[in-house]
Amino acid sequence: MKNWIWLAVMLPSAVLAQDIGRPATTGAPGIPETHSVEQADARLAQVKKDREAVEAEFSASEALCYDKFFVNACIDKAKEQRRLRLAELRAVEVEANYFKRRNAVETRDRELEDRAQKDAAEAAYNAAHPKQPKVDPASKPAPKPAAVSVQQRQAQHDAREQARVAQEAADAPKRAAKAAQFERKKAESEKRQAEVKAKMAEKEEKKRRAAEAQKAEAAKAEAAAKGAASKKP
Repeated sequence: MKNWIWLAVMLPSAVLAQDIGRPATTGAPGIPETHSVEQADARLAQVKKDREAVEAEFSASEALCYDKFFVNACIDKAKEQRRLRLAELRAVEVEANYFKRRNAVETRDRELEDRAQKDAAEAAYNAAHPKQPKVDPASKPAPKPAAVSVQQRQAQHDAREQARVAQEAADAPKRAAKAAQFERKKAESEKRQAEVKAKMAEKEEKKRRAAEAQKAEAAKAEAAAKGAASKKP
């Protein structure tokens, strides 16, 4: 009993899966084949619109049946018309989806085949034209320095010494001018310092004389005051 129940439940799903996989051939309405993805998309869009129209027509017919004497017979007839029309639309939908899936598989297979051919051609070309290995500059041996004799080293030393002497002779006037300028600036600095010291000494002397004069005037005033006090009876 359980096996029969399981079969009754699974059978509709198996039939639906078969419809989705490929167009039905037995008892299905005759429909023209699809020849492009654009045509398949257009048919699927039209199926959606027609299915909505069929449902709307069925709802309208069902509502009219309630005004008739044989209500059930009228509704059954409307249901049968809807079933037939939906079956036709379902056949168109299945065929269009089947074409799109088959076209996608064929396109993928062609792309894989083209890629395999390109890879094989590239591998054959590389095998026939191997690339030369790149040489690392660091791996090249450094050039050996040329041997220098004793005479050559002495000549180089003499040349450097002559160049040094010549440079010193050329720089002698500059050094003399710098020394003279330094001595002149030094004398001017000492002169200015002496003048500053003399001015400061002069100011100090004036202050000292002024203080002594002020002190003398104070002493004189004090003596005068004492003399005047001694004369009083």
